[in-house]
Amino acid sequence: MFAEDESLEDDDECLTTRRLVLVAPRREDAAALAALADNPKIATNLATMPHPYERADAEAWIARVTTPSPGRGLLVRLRRPGMPVIGAVGFGPQPATGDTEVGYWIGEPFWNQGYATEAAQAVIDHAFRSSPLDEVWASCRMTNEASRRVIVKCGFQWVGTGLRHSKALRGMMSVERYRLDRKCWQALRAWGDHRAATGEKTAAPGPGPRDDGVWR
Repeated sequence: MFAEDESLEDDDECLTTRRLVLVAPRREDAAALAALADNPKIATNLATMPHPYERADAEAWIARVTTPSPGRGLLVRLRRPGMPVIGAVGFGPQPATGDTEVGYWIGEPFWNQGYATEAAQAVIDHAFRSSPLDEVWASCRMTNEASRRVIVKCGFQWVGTGLRHSKALRGMMSVERYRLDRKCWQALRAWGDHRAATGEKTAAPGPGPRDDGVWR
């Protein structure tokens, strides 16, 4: 979903975007991951993240996502010296519905810089490129405006609302559900490629890339 000259590089080890490297986590990443994730502002907006979030929780997540299974879970690192961990992203089937859903979170020190959108777009591209999926899904807590903006920028369309259990809240939370089908993803990507090839600066109709190659 990036313009072609800023397209992610995709191999068996990692996904690379303009500013980020998305890579499979290792056990030694647990401390950095736990330090970022131990934040109620993050956990209470997610379904499966507990709070408090301890090193043992990070180690359990790493073990789970590095075990062969449908979907993929990746750390989000910055493309700068030291490659600091700033969050996590992934996709996989939801147990209740079987729908393939994209999920993401970014540590609070790195909010409001477009990293969640960039990471989510990379994983969406990978999901469609690496499988015959017809659609992917996303959801957000109804009060989470920042996550809603990420979802809309990625081209998802609102489907409806529902309830989901939150480990951190120890109860149910109201969520909005969104869907992106393969045809829409292909159209958005083609628009980005066209803009890159022509240097066009006009806005796309609906969700589309900004001049820096990131989708609205």
